Amino acid sequence: MQLHDSGPATLAELEARLRRDLELLVMPPTKDWLEPRAHPEYGPVLDVAVIGAGMSGLSAAFALKCLAVRGLRVFDRSPAGFEGPWATFARMETLRSPPELSGPAFGFANLTFRAWFEAQFGLAAWKKIHRIPRLQWMDYLRWYRRMIDVPIENDTALIDLGDDGEFVVLTLRSPAGIRKVAARRVVLANGREGLGGAYVPEMFRGLDKRYVRHSVEDIDFDALRGKTVGVIGAGASGVDNAAGALEHGAARVAMLLRRPDVPRINKGMGIGSAGFWVGFHALTHAQKWSIVNYIDQQAVPPPRDSMLRCTRHKNFSIFARCSPRAVEIKDNRVLLNTTRGQLAFDFLVLATGLTVDWDQRPEFAALKDRIVLWRDRFMPAGHTDYGQGDHPFVGPNFEFVERVPGTAPWVSRIHCFTFPAYLSHGPISGDIPAISIGAERVANGVASALFTEDHDRTRRRMTGWSNPELRGDEYVLDEDVSKFLADQPGVTCKAAMTRYSRRPIMAASPVPNARPRHCAWPPCCVTARSKNIISADWLRWERQIR
Repeated sequence: MQLHDSGPATLAELEARLRRDLELLVMPPTKDWLEPRAHPEYGPVLDVAVIGAGMSGLSAAFALKCLAVRGLRVFDRSPAGFEGPWATFARMETLRSPPELSGPAFGFANLTFRAWFEAQFGLAAWKKIHRIPRLQWMDYLRWYRRMIDVPIENDTALIDLGDDGEFVVLTLRSPAGIRKVAARRVVLANGREGLGGAYVPEMFRGLDKRYVRHSVEDIDFDALRGKTVGVIGAGASGVDNAAGALEHGAARVAMLLRRPDVPRINKGMGIGSAGFWVGFHALTHAQKWSIVNYIDQQAVPPPRDSMLRCTRHKNFSIFARCSPRAVEIKDNRVLLNTTRGQLAFDFLVLATGLTVDWDQRPEFAALKDRIVLWRDRFMPAGHTDYGQGDHPFVGPNFEFVERVPGTAPWVSRIHCFTFPAYLSHGPISGDIPAISIGAERVANGVASALFTEDHDRTRRRMTGWSNPELRGDEYVLDEDVSKFLADQPGVTCKAAMTRYSRRPIMAASPVPNARPRHCAWPPCCVTARSKNIISADWLRWERQIR
């Protein structure tokens, strides 16, 4: 007989199921294993501080909570409910990822987007979904945050990071002012731009932002009505920003790309799998780079739905083999000299991607020259540098590695759970499909490091443990062992006593002053016989008592 579960009919029912799941699994565990610590100047020490409360930060925090790491706090500079890109600079209508992916659910069916969606809109509505609407995904993450229930401080920005010889010291700025917090470990989960920001080609740097902006910056699309807009870049962000301008009434929009055509095949999807996610970090440096570099060279195409969002407008153009050569702003217009001629725009969007750029992140100034970068450990044959060379080379638990051993050991207490860790671990520190795998890896690594550091404390706790499982009234110690001594006469086995209960078990020994070395029950004599210690007299005596 097949049982059919139609699922919870309301969000309240779903939440009750999830609470029951966690209760049955004892999540988080009830037993504490980390002892509270205090800093003489900064007060209570956090076991782990997580920077960023977007999808990656929430996932890492929940994974840590499930390991009973209770001295945990998440900090995010954004207002509550607006963490990450989804309700800020992301401008796609729907996500690229298929809706059935479990994302940050960690194997809890009742924590998935699908469960959340069906509880509100039903199975029939779920079957009609092709891709998840961007803002609906943000709504799901807001619910996810409430369900995992980890401590989060919003409107709190990290402005400096250092150490005091024992702990990592974070300087935080919030509406209440500036304060310092000490933490044993720090997880950086501050997004794709976490170690840098917008990549702006040199020729566009310093231009008036009334006419030129990067795609991650605030753009007043209403102000583009009736204007001619140029977009440099044909990736997902380029297409999304072009669509935004068109939908807000731009007169014409042109998207420019250097390639002979828009990329069409997402090579990363060809190897995206459980094996790729869990095994990438075990590849050699050369193997890792060959995969990442090939995907970068081939480029990731924009989603089909995003491109159709643009091409349904007749005033949209794509210009291939159109590389910028020079730019100037003249008479309130952007004049762009390209390989296709000089083009003129009222406004120009740079959809040129994100980059690792330490100068854009002054809060990490103390890390900049102290950590190993990929170019320090690996250089492809025939290259003097490469695009990913400035990415951090992180360890098996996403930890930074000190560049000069012994000079900055504290950097290994900071874990880089951001997109720049891609070359070390693959796409598990920011992308939806494998975010649970990445979060569990960093959480397990952090917990392992904390436990190792606490060895002496743990041993003291073990030797001082005095909670008895037995109270002493369950048994009595017997002082008389004579009935079990092997060299005492009259010792018999239980089987012999049972069989010969009506007659004496032991007959008089035919050997004067001898002690019997076996009982009267023949099977018990097997060992003795095998050792040839039974004489003919003993055998005759055995036959007599039978």
